[in-house]
Amino acid sequence: MLFSTPDLQVKVTTTWWSTTLTCSTTCTLTGNPTYTWYKNSKIVQEFSSPSYTFYFKTEDSFYCAVKGINSPAVYGPKNTSVSVSPSGEIVEGSSVTLTCSSDANPPVDKYTWYKITYKKMSMRHSGQSYTIHNVSSEDREGYYCEALNIIGREHIPVHINVTCKYDTFCPLLVLCNFTDFILTSCIN
Repeated sequence: MLFSTPDLQVKVTTTWWSTTLTCSTTCTLTGNPTYTWYKNSKIVQEFSSPSYTFYFKTEDSFYCAVKGINSPAVYGPKNTSVSVSPSGEIVEGSSVTLTCSSDANPPVDKYTWYKITYKKMSMRHSGQSYTIHNVSSEDREGYYCEALNIIGREHIPVHINVTCKYDTFCPLLVLCNFTDFILTSCIN
């Protein structure tokens, strides 16, 4: 029997030690169907049970097939990216919005923003977009976006290009060249 409208889905159940995938369909299956499980597009198991339990790695992708009908793949966040608005240089004292996006199935459940300060990370916001008001030179150290779903998580760093309003009040990295102890040029 062939299905003209495939309707296969994968349900994900996790515990702290394993993940169980269950292949389900709204179509009526006759006889004793064989479920085929694929990991990263390669067959890993064929059996009559619709469930498959394993230890999941974030970078893995799984899907099931019944009688040649494939389910959508399930996988943790990947290809996570951050957009900065406005783009380019951000003047100290203005606002900037960071927006995180990621490819995941099931979709990302939660986006979390962390700020990097002196090599430490602290949580700043939960949500896909994060607006920083009154940007300061300290915001140049950077932020991380974490994308999370039931399968896994992915982190992506972002650095903000902050331009100081008044150079005398903003700590800048200055590289200077000296020739015979005479200052020849400086770049900031």
